[in-house]
Amino acid sequence: MSVERKTWTSRIGFVLASAGASVGLGAIWKFPYMVGTNGGSAFVFPYVLLTFTVGLALLIAEIALGRTGRGGIVTAYRRLGGPIFVPAGYLGVLTGFLVLCFYSAIGGWTLAYFCEALTGTGLITDQSLLGAHFQDLTADPVTALGFQWLFLLINGLIIALDVTKGIERVSKFLMPLLFIMMLVLIVRGLTLPGAWAGVEFLFEFKPEAFSFDALLQAMGFTFFSLCVGCGCMLTYGSYLDQKSNLLSGCLWIAFLGVMASLLGGLMIMPSVFAFGLDPTAGPGLTFITMPAVFAQIPFGQFFAVLFYLCIVVAAVTSSVSMIEILVAFLVDEKRMPRPKAAVLSTIALAIVGALPCLSFGILADKTFLGKNAFDLFDFFTSNISLPVGGLVILLLAGWWCWPRVSADIAGETPRSEAWFRTLRLTLLVLSPILVTVVLISGLL
Repeated sequence: MSVERKTWTSRIGFVLASAGASVGLGAIWKFPYMVGTNGGSAFVFPYVLLTFTVGLALLIAEIALGRTGRGGIVTAYRRLGGPIFVPAGYLGVLTGFLVLCFYSAIGGWTLAYFCEALTGTGLITDQSLLGAHFQDLTADPVTALGFQWLFLLINGLIIALDVTKGIERVSKFLMPLLFIMMLVLIVRGLTLPGAWAGVEFLFEFKPEAFSFDALLQAMGFTFFSLCVGCGCMLTYGSYLDQKSNLLSGCLWIAFLGVMASLLGGLMIMPSVFAFGLDPTAGPGLTFITMPAVFAQIPFGQFFAVLFYLCIVVAAVTSSVSMIEILVAFLVDEKRMPRPKAAVLSTIALAIVGALPCLSFGILADKTFLGKNAFDLFDFFTSNISLPVGGLVILLLAGWWCWPRVSADIAGETPRSEAWFRTLRLTLLVLSPILVTVVLISGLL
């Protein structure tokens, strides 16, 4: 198992890169609108609790498998589980590819809105006009594809460098920048009259607001926000040396992921409540509701630029982790030079990613099983392949390879037998139950 492999130059580099993977658009785009549509704190509290329990256990398992297997998801599965697990590895590669196909379309939208913020053309107070503008942007094939391909090009350039000069160096710069920009926007939002109602919506404990549906949504978002199940964290774990403390690194990743989501909620909800806008606006909250806010506050253009720059940064730090799954597969399995693997992956994503990108325009009427390409890619990955991938990781780490995984963890810091029994019980019983519930509910 002594395989020559590039490693992170520092633990902070690994933590920031992995936190960047887990933060992504989930923290700034998805978390606020899911909070808004699921009762505020009734969603927030279960999400935090699940992240630091079953989510953390799954994160530890996936990263430990990567460090023990010393390879991307297909390579690590073959080394640790044998040929029987190889198809599951290919499913992970496919999942990462399909996620980035539609994720890059959203990334393109963020770049478009960032450019509009720079010019001031997107600051409109009428939400109906903003809704029509969003529809026009996503339906225009030239604009939508152009920004999607620009987004993929940025990813390709970062990933073409080796993991320390590309992902790690970029993450060390972008992640602190992201948190600083978010804090500036939060301070500005909290100074607005009536903004405190948004804070109460996020954090005021209301037992009567809790529901099974909100809990279910919180479970799904926990796995989504930690970026577990598709092999992204496994791949990052394969670059982690034996001297780095895996457990403390995983705790930091979970902590930063939760903090980014909470900050994302604080960036948006106070402003939404301050202007009496609808917090249940759904996915359009970021692209339709927030421009109306910036159009009504002093120095709105400056804060709009800062806001959409935050989203672009978050999108890039997350998407490079998904393209790394593909590149690691080509490098490990096909012995392809990294620059060539990056170019090939970027081109393939641009071609296939055009399908979900054009699903809001010229391909809107092309459906399969009642879903356009964007919804189909999203449904397959979010509802099927990610939960299935999570179950495979739990099986591999908690049962098939438990002696090697537990030995890898025990080698860095001595842990009690009770601690390991609790971790294994979580991997073999509690986490599979919750992931299965998410899987079944997603198919119903």
